[in-house]
Amino acid sequence: MPGHPPRCAQTLLHQTLTHWQRQGCPDLWLFAYGSLIWKTDFPVAERRIASVHGYHRALKMWSRVNRGTPQRPGLVLALLPGGSCRGVALRVPAREVPEMLPRLWDREMPNPVYDPRWLRCHSGEGSVSALAFTLSRRSPSYTGELSAQELRQIFQDARGRYGTTLEYARQTLEQLHALGIRDRGLERLLRHAHGL
Repeated sequence: MPGHPPRCAQTLLHQTLTHWQRQGCPDLWLFAYGSLIWKTDFPVAERRIASVHGYHRALKMWSRVNRGTPQRPGLVLALLPGGSCRGVALRVPAREVPEMLPRLWDREMPNPVYDPRWLRCHSGEGSVSALAFTLSRRSPSYTGELSAQELRQIFQDARGRYGTTLEYARQTLEQLHALGIRDRGLERLLRHAHGL
């Protein structure tokens, strides 16, 4: 984009680690709203059903590595501004953070499109400040509104290094249901896959 320096995943990681270190290196909370709920491949000391306000979960981010390719982009979830979102707050022990966070970055930020933010997570056990991966609607990775035909094509064709968009969406919805979390938007989008 004109006038904007290129985004750098390592710079964003450094900024996130620096913020954490300035807080005294406590246990790190992450807000999981998609695959981090069901594919948590790092040590977690505690899980809480939690809500954030000011952002909502939406399957509106292009995925050109994890769930698609540059030629056939897939979709993944992002936190977009507005509304609220129920998910899971994950507590990572402080001693695990220096090794875990770079691995998480490799997974979540193969292209540095997310905006990492510290969001207030509210749960029955209290509120915590948690790291979350958000997306700006100004990002070139934001899809905007897709037609039913476009969604069917993506659900049918898109596949990346971690599998298909369809598998990702179905697995996330199943896990949300298992936790008692309803996501009508994701349910509605998956109905477009029934014609496959």
